Amino acid sequence: MSMNTTIRKVILYAVYILLFASLQVSFPDAISFRGQIADLMFVFVVLTGYFFGFADGTIIGLLTGIVRDCFSSPAVIGLDGKVQVTVGIGALVLFLAGAYGSSFFTKKLHRSIPFAFLSVASATLIYKVIGHIVAFVWIKVLGNGMYSIGIKEVLIDSILPQLLLNAVATLPLLLLLRFLGPYKLGSVTDKKDDVIESYGENSWFRI
Repeated sequence: MSMNTTIRKVILYAVYILLFASLQVSFPDAISFRGQIADLMFVFVVLTGYFFGFADGTIIGLLTGIVRDCFSSPAVIGLDGKVQVTVGIGALVLFLAGAYGSSFFTKKLHRSIPFAFLSVASATLIYKVIGHIVAFVWIKVLGNGMYSIGIKEVLIDSILPQLLLNAVATLPLLLLLRFLGPYKLGSVTDKKDDVIESYGENSWFRI
């Protein structure tokens, strides 16, 4: 890739990471429903992996996760009953989200836009289900506490609202990445494991 393409990619990724993190942290009430907040950073990372491949998805996921941890690291109640701020959870989650997005229907659907929505929805569902399982094990099994949220509440107040919010957020982010993304429209093919995926052409390995 040319130097101009590399500079464009780095600048736009940096702008998008800071933009989506700032919007999500600064205006949560404007993008929330039934107590859930549209996870702009998560959707952005999944779509980056889906459209631009494993290297972009995982690297941007890791960087976005670090910013997420700096802005809003989740707090949990430790087994000793004290509140503790977690470090690195956001980076791990978004790294995996980028990897998942890049592997979604590889070589099958040529980065179909409808399946971009499915990639975000399935990633969101997996993320929320695993999150509730971890919370249940942490609170009830390891901490011997009371996990008062039932399956109905998990579905109605957590999983379904999050799926809806992330689906709504997918459209503008998808259009942004496709038409004003880190790569000029038409400069790369629309197949997975293509020019962007090869080490010889991927400028991440030249920075």
